Amino acid sequence: MKRKKESEEIMKDLMDKYIRFDWASKRLLRQKANFSVLEGFLTVLLNEKVTILEILESEGNQQFAEDKFNWVDIKARNSKDEIIIVEIQNTRELYYLERILYGVAKAITEHIDLGKSYEKVKKVYSISILYFDIGHGDDYLYHGQTHFIGVHTGDLLKISTKEKEAIVSKSPAEIYPEYFLIRVNEFDKVAVTPLEEWVNYLKNGVIASDTKVPGLAEAREKLRYYNMTKEERYAYDEHINAIMIQNDVLSSAKLEGLIEGRAEGRAEGRAEGEKEKQREIARNLKKNKVSLEIIALSTGLSIEEILTL
Repeated sequence: MKRKKESEEIMKDLMDKYIRFDWASKRLLRQKANFSVLEGFLTVLLNEKVTILEILESEGNQQFAEDKFNWVDIKARNSKDEIIIVEIQNTRELYYLERILYGVAKAITEHIDLGKSYEKVKKVYSISILYFDIGHGDDYLYHGQTHFIGVHTGDLLKISTKEKEAIVSKSPAEIYPEYFLIRVNEFDKVAVTPLEEWVNYLKNGVIASDTKVPGLAEAREKLRYYNMTKEERYAYDEHINAIMIQNDVLSSAKLEGLIEGRAEGRAEGRAEGEKEKQREIARNLKKNKVSLEIIALSTGLSIEEILTL
């Protein structure tokens, strides 16, 4: 009886194994029938109803093995008809912040026709789900937006704009893009809130059986590992293995870099110590009125260097 129960629990765990969100977004969630999963995630993050429009056709959505670490672009709109651009990034990128800035600028310019008034410019949200270390910080979620603050007064600037024959006062933050950086690997809490449940799934692939969180209930049905075909599971397993290998390579490279840096630092330190020793000898010789030429010969310092001592 006990063995049967353990067997049933093992089978349940296997059946409750879920696909990583990055893979699902590049494959399964691109299908319109599965948009409800993405819409639930964005609704929880932004705290308002969000509707997916399309998965943007970009180089990040190619299906080839060498593209396994690229990003995914998703275009959506919120209840205020503002554009939302979602990016999912697996690997380190040297100029990542610059790249998301470029992506936002591209989204803005692509959604206003040439010659149209600037009032047609839509606000853009850039949401980056990062499966890599982008820098130093203690939180798993960072949010940034633009404010103009008085240098001397500290007040927030309001901009007057004309909307529907009325003058409306807006802050730049209501017009300019907003950025969300979700540092998945930094999440280490017990999931209590809807957002925490989502980030727990993003990191660990765990979804509570009784979840009521928008998008996650749908994910339980649509993103089961064993719902995929044998060929799809094989491709997915290869993807996960490739990420693990990549992370090992990057970690090894980082460690080797630290070791080399320390070795170089010690060598540089010894060289600088030797140089300082020669400077001290030169100072003493100068105090004793020894000629600059003899000091230079004795220490190896140039006359120009000796004159600055």
